[in-house]
Amino acid sequence: MTKQPLRIALFTALYPPFLTGVSVAVHQRVQWLLQQGHEVFLIHPEINSQYPKKVGNRPMSGLDELQPFPNFSAYAFPTKPLIFYKSLPQPLNYRYWSDTKLLENFQPDIIMVEEAAQMRGLYSLFLQGYGRPIGVEYAKQTDTPIISIFHTDIVAYIRYYLGNLFFSLLRPIVPFLVKQFSDAYDLNLFPSQELLAKYNRLKCQRSEYVPYQGIDCEKFHPQNIDYNPIVNDYRPTILFVGRITPEKNVTQLIDAFPIIAAKIPDVHLVIVGSGPLDEEIRRRAQKFESGITVWGESHGTELLGLYARADVFVNPSVTENFCTTNMEALASGTPVVAANAGGNPEQVSHAINGFLAEPNNPTDLAHKVIAILENPSLKADLTRQARPSILDFDWSACMQKLEDKLYQIVEGSQKVQVGTGSIRP
Repeated sequence: MTKQPLRIALFTALYPPFLTGVSVAVHQRVQWLLQQGHEVFLIHPEINSQYPKKVGNRPMSGLDELQPFPNFSAYAFPTKPLIFYKSLPQPLNYRYWSDTKLLENFQPDIIMVEEAAQMRGLYSLFLQGYGRPIGVEYAKQTDTPIISIFHTDIVAYIRYYLGNLFFSLLRPIVPFLVKQFSDAYDLNLFPSQELLAKYNRLKCQRSEYVPYQGIDCEKFHPQNIDYNPIVNDYRPTILFVGRITPEKNVTQLIDAFPIIAAKIPDVHLVIVGSGPLDEEIRRRAQKFESGITVWGESHGTELLGLYARADVFVNPSVTENFCTTNMEALASGTPVVAANAGGNPEQVSHAINGFLAEPNNPTDLAHKVIAILENPSLKADLTRQARPSILDFDWSACMQKLEDKLYQIVEGSQKVQVGTGSIRP
């Protein structure tokens, strides 16, 4: 039996042209839901003149792809740049705009909040943000189910930016904060078993694992080796793709490089992305001349070619939930060396499609990369297993699981309302 399409209100703290894995995932999620016939109201951060010009000029897929759908509508909530990271937004306080009024006009069947922690301002050292749980007031008034979608290990991020000393002072109240934050939502979804377990230990309320985070495995494919962004360069290539931020541990790549180069003299490290550590990474990379290329941002077939042509993809981050770039590399047929932390072990099977390295240990990371580059037969085996290992996380399969969960939540909510005699407006 064909199910009735849902009316879905989706709040997101990040959306193109703001460049993060969350932005890309949210866009793909909304597009898939629209293609299935659901009506989607996307509430996303505005881009304005306060941001660097390069942000607004990024060639990213975004609203232009969604506007032709008759079942799509959107609202850009007012923002200003994060204080120490001008390329990302923070929502203005609820005094400047009303999420309740937006939802009253749309009357959704279900409300999804992506990166609810960022909407509250927990990514800011000064707790700047919306100021209250997003969507919750309307949900309570109308008995509309509301869920939060976790992308980021926010506790790990706070630890990185506050430092171990200040975080140790906060540690006793972290479970209280997580409990209070998560208790605002009917369900909190995690795409990583590891992160779910961590937040359950931190008293997260009503939490569940749903593998909703995937990639387009037809787009990221070994055939993209036909795209050659680095012409006439056949050196063994190590690739990193991600934001150039402290929590991504990008500086550890620079620390690991001379160890690798001592064993693989013609090795080439390519760092793709942008962020607040751009200047430091470029300064440190100059010491190695052509051995390290700080590429900047990359999009389209150029990025696809970089993934497919790399010999090893490296990810030193210990704060990953369920990392998009790991999946993109594996789908492209490239083995991954990642820190044995967060959601990385759920994607990288040690000695099968890559290696797991000791967290925050550039030397061990380097040795794992060397082991692959020095052994052609090992590299061939890892390459052969890379793509098959991630196909279960093709975008359509993951979204089908999320859609099933949305229907389950909505139908369960309607049964409760009928049983209690309440009637939805």
